[in-house]
Order: sequence, then structure tokens, then C-alpha cells
Amino acid sequence: MPRIAYSDRGDTPFQRLLGHNEAILTEWTRLEETFYSAGTLDRNLKEQVRRTLAFGNGCEYCQAKGRADASQEDMRTSLAVGFAELFLKDRGAIGEASFNILRELFTEQEIAELCAYICFTTGSQLFGAMMDLKPEGPAGSEGA
Repeated sequence: MPRIAYSDRGDTPFQRLLGHNEAILTEWTRLEETFYSAGTLDRNLKEQVRRTLAFGNGCEYCQAKGRADASQEDMRTSLAVGFAELFLKDRGAIGEASFNILRELFTEQEIAELCAYICFTTGSQLFGAMMDLKPEGPAGSEGA
């Protein structure tokens, strides 16, 4: 059981916690949907970044789908996961050199999207961790 009771709004446990404020739930969900429907980055890349962040941010709910695939064959996904790991370890270590490495495989638009996605996902996962949100059902069958 999370730290506060679920509201009656939202489709997932995460959304039902946000659902105590309908405007926040609506806008948060809309932004999340934008990342997955209108973004330029590959869906698998984002999922591997999300999984990486889940363990660093301590959200058990978000960890339910497991760790990132350690054997990334796609260089862009591997680089994005490494950048997310750097973000988790030491945000202050992300300097111009890190962005120069990203520029080798990503456009400016993709870098902006990746950084925004990392920040949004971190916010979501920190909220889940703060609320002590746990996965429900077998192997965390409910989505964020």
C-alpha cells in the first residue's frame, strides 16, 4: 500500500496517486504520452533509459520490468543508457565533453528530447519512490 490512498481517477496505480489532483494527472499523462507518440527517439532506446533510471532512482514500481539490457547492440541506445547512468551517478559531471560525445550520434533535437525524457522520467520515478509505490500483480504487470 502506498503512503496515501489511491484516488478514483487514473488507469494505473501511479496515475491513481496523481489523480488526487485531476489537472496534474491530465497534464502529466499528456506529457508522458507526448514522449512516446511524438518524440524522435526510438521507443526501445527510451525503454532502456527508463529501466536504467528506475534502479538509480529507487522506484520499485518502475523496476518491475527489470534492468536495462546489458548487451545493447545499437550504439545510440548504448550511448543513451550510458548518459543516463552518468546522470544518476553525478549530474555535476555532465559537461561539454558529454554533450560532444552525444553529438556524434544524436541531433540537437534528439539530445534535447533525451535530456527532457531523463528529467521527466526521474521526476516520475522519484514520485513513485516517495509514495512507496510497489508493483501490483504478477511480475509488475501494471504500467506506469
